[in-house]
Amino acid sequence: MPAPSKIRILLADDHALVRRGVRLILDREPDLEVVAEAGDGAEAIEMARTHDIDLAVLDIAMPRLTGLQATRELAALKPGLRILMLTMHDNEQYFFQALKAGACGYVLKSVADRDLVAACRAAMRDEPFLYPGAVTALIRNYLDRVRHGEEAPDQIVTAREEEVLKLVAEGHSSKEIAEILVISVKTVQRHRANLLHKLGLRDRLELTRYAIRAGLIEP
Repeated sequence: MPAPSKIRILLADDHALVRRGVRLILDREPDLEVVAEAGDGAEAIEMARTHDIDLAVLDIAMPRLTGLQATRELAALKPGLRILMLTMHDNEQYFFQALKAGACGYVLKSVADRDLVAACRAAMRDEPFLYPGAVTALIRNYLDRVRHGEEAPDQIVTAREEEVLKLVAEGHSSKEIAEILVISVKTVQRHRANLLHKLGLRDRLELTRYAIRAGLIEP
């Protein structure tokens, strides 16, 4: 029986010591192998062009191109590539931005020795990976918003507005939404304005985050 092929990993972090530590965690696993390293987001994209890789593990805060910017470019460059964010930031905004950019998992550096290997394997199974603390943090954040009146109750959104919200969050333009729902573009824009006003939100990104929290779309 031939040995199963290893998961080929690109590792990007602007701190060489961090890369060395993460590489030690990954290379000691029989099914994982770091085949390329980068010190920033731009170099990560160059490495992805010149190496056969299955998975990219990217820091968020890097010079030249951040991990989030590199994620967007890598997702366009290599659509089948799985991408994990490895970060010190336990931050909801970064988490949602990472998912929106195309990452399939979010791992904290503080628990990398515990979570990173499992996250790599989950990514290759096409499963999202979210460290346990993030679930608690997101629920707590949501409940705090409700408690302080920042989160509008679901029932104030009409069924039609909910349809528009879901389609906006999925990335459709006003023209596309009008065609799908068989209404005018002006009506779509009115529903969108009503949603922003009712929910106390500012833009498409915040609508998307709300739609994820409301369970209208998958992250």
